[in-house]
Amino acid sequence: MKNLREVIRRPLVTEKGTIVKELGNQLLFEVDKRATKVEIRQAVEKLFEVKVLKVRTTNCTGKNKRMGKILGRRSDWKKAYVTLAPGHSVEFFEGA
Repeated sequence: MKNLREVIRRPLVTEKGTIVKELGNQLLFEVDKRATKVEIRQAVEKLFEVKVLKVRTTNCTGKNKRMGKILGRRSDWKKAYVTLAPGHSVEFFEGA
């Protein structure tokens, strides 16, 4: 993994994500399935210029979806919980 933007795909701005952000100073990201915790830490520190204390990851399995007779499946993905150092923060949607 060379490119930092390939490691972090997008921030997860969900209800659970905002609760975790307020209570534990953590951020949620959808990351590449092959990314390691060290690569995720380096990417967040360089892209957002913050200090990262801890990275936890979880593999999320895709759900089975049905469109009439056709049965499909969403793809599997990886989620990262990034804990920031005290005093550091990232605002994704300021003033929204």
